[in-house]
Amino acid sequence: MKDWLSSTWEANWRSFQYFNLYRLVLAGLFFLAILFPHDWTTRLNLLPTPALLALTTCYTVAVIAGLLISTHWQNRFNLQLSSQMLVDTIVVSLLMYVAGGVSSGLGVLLLVSLAAASLVGRGRLVLFYAALSTLAVLLTQIYGVLYKDFDQASVVQAGFISAGFFATAILARLLGQRAMVNEDLARRRGVELDNQIRISRRVVERMQDGVLIVGRDGVVDRQNPVAQGMLGLPDESAIDLATHVPALAAALAAWARGKGAEAVQFFGAEGHDLRARFEATSSSNGEILIFLEDVGRIKERAQQLKLASLGRLTASIAHEIRNPLSAISHAGELLREERRGEMQDRLLRILNDNVVRLDRIVQDVLELGRQRRAQPELLDLDEFCTGFVEHFVAAENLPADTIRLESVSSLNICFDRSHLHQVLWNLVSNALRHSSRGGGSVCLEPVIANAEGRVELHVRDDGPGVAEAVREQVFEPFFTTHHQGTGLGLFIARELCVANGASLELGPNGPGGHFIIAGRNDTCLLPEPNDVRAAS
Repeated sequence: MKDWLSSTWEANWRSFQYFNLYRLVLAGLFFLAILFPHDWTTRLNLLPTPALLALTTCYTVAVIAGLLISTHWQNRFNLQLSSQMLVDTIVVSLLMYVAGGVSSGLGVLLLVSLAAASLVGRGRLVLFYAALSTLAVLLTQIYGVLYKDFDQASVVQAGFISAGFFATAILARLLGQRAMVNEDLARRRGVELDNQIRISRRVVERMQDGVLIVGRDGVVDRQNPVAQGMLGLPDESAIDLATHVPALAAALAAWARGKGAEAVQFFGAEGHDLRARFEATSSSNGEILIFLEDVGRIKERAQQLKLASLGRLTASIAHEIRNPLSAISHAGELLREERRGEMQDRLLRILNDNVVRLDRIVQDVLELGRQRRAQPELLDLDEFCTGFVEHFVAAENLPADTIRLESVSSLNICFDRSHLHQVLWNLVSNALRHSSRGGGSVCLEPVIANAEGRVELHVRDDGPGVAEAVREQVFEPFFTTHHQGTGLGLFIARELCVANGASLELGPNGPGGHFIIAGRNDTCLLPEPNDVRAAS
């Protein structure tokens, strides 16, 4: 036998126990043949004599003992198998001697035992079992010829049976080797498959996209945690997709009929904007894979990449941009001193406005890269907003009643002072730009939110409001609907709110623009650095 087969061999106790059960049945048949003799048992001299009963009883006890030992003490496999094979050889040889030698046909029982032992045994032991059986049969037959008048020609028959013992042992062992090779291959393939399943399961669990496996009946067989969070699915083994996510189930049914698109967009749990992509599998059960993507996260990533690239570009050429801008602005001031006519004044105003706008764009982009880490503190909203309104009205040279403040006493917000000042400046400037600029055209209203420990600051104007077509784009960088806007004010305001553990949302038109700053009013807890981008 090859060494690697011997090294990978493992004791097959289960097969050995089945072998002992066969021997127990064989012992029972011996008992029945002796206790209830018939014509064929009489011809074999299997009569209920004390010697045969004692032999059969001892054999039964040995078999039962071997079965119990192989069941409860699974050690020394080769010793147990060899001892049981020795018992079979002795008992069958004695029965053959009593029955008249090899002509009785009882030698076949040794062939069966030898074949079974060769299948479950190991290495050269199977040849030892064949040699032991051969020696026992030949000695029994020779002794019978010498002392019991057995036919002398039966010795040749005993030789043929002995050759059959070796042939049976060798063939059974070759079959056992093949079974061992296949079993080892199946075991290794099973280990590899299990490892691959574990790795695949971990990869799917760690994916940032959601994955669903849906059967033909629309029941979700498996899903990863990301998909479970996106769709708000319960933690159950079988989930009816139509019950929990009707929009996705309808799109899947239309796709299965060949009347729907391969990718659909819908809203999942907590208002997440999701895109689902369907893909058929080649499994026998016909499961369908559904890949879920968070469209909001993709847009956010695209915005960040866009902002980062533009920020790097602007930062690298800020000096080169501002120097020409300064020269153009200075030249415009010099030209303004020469009074040449109304047309020249109009052109100079256009020139100066665009210089100021370009300078503000550069300043806003640079400000994104210079944002320091928030240092929030509990601010009295009434006091802070009062000071802010006075400062803003004075800086913009506005009438005192342009901005109306709804005073609320004993209402705090956790925010960095400079950050909140910049957020309000951007929001109020934006509101003022779209308002009528009359008395109370812009309103600041602090209110207590419904959620525990939350406070809101509402900024409203009396302008036309935000059009429905652009509501989802107002917080995108460099998006603006005003010819004097930079498209960065609202984006910077939202980034600063996220950095302070707060949020900035676009409220319903009432009828003008409406923005809501929501933050905590009890403790100042900042989000983890890794969570800032996710929250935005």
